[in-house]
Amino acid sequence: MALVVGMLILGVICAIAAALVFREALRMQERAPLAVFDPDDAYDFVVAHLDDLVAATLTPEDVRRILGFQIEHFKHAGVAMNGSTATPPGPVIIGGVETVDHVLRRCAETGEAYLPEQVHAVIDCQLTYLRAIGAIGRVAGPEDGPGRVDRGR
Repeated sequence: MALVVGMLILGVICAIAAALVFREALRMQERAPLAVFDPDDAYDFVVAHLDDLVAATLTPEDVRRILGFQIEHFKHAGVAMNGSTATPPGPVIIGGVETVDHVLRRCAETGEAYLPEQVHAVIDCQLTYLRAIGAIGRVAGPEDGPGRVDRGR
């Protein structure tokens, strides 16, 4: 008798667990979880995937500085948020000339000078990382503007 009661209790627990897992799976299908950006992971990704020619001309600190100023630009554009910041309505376009210009200007203000090609290569690698973690959406089309990326969420 005790074995039957034990099996019945185990069956009820498994049914409840299955219902909770099923409900959570349905919720995740309706709304994908937000991507979480880790600056250290992004840095590691960029250093590992940066074009060899560009990597030979930049120190690890140069890459970290460029990435920091790119994130600063994202914050000014309203793309980066900390979970409590309201997101702008509609798609936000990032990348392109204005990001490179911002990074070059900010680096010059701190006494560092880089070529636009160096900054562009680091930014492209960073955007590849952001796509890989699901933080940005599709590449914008001609109607959105040339050479830009849509945030997507």
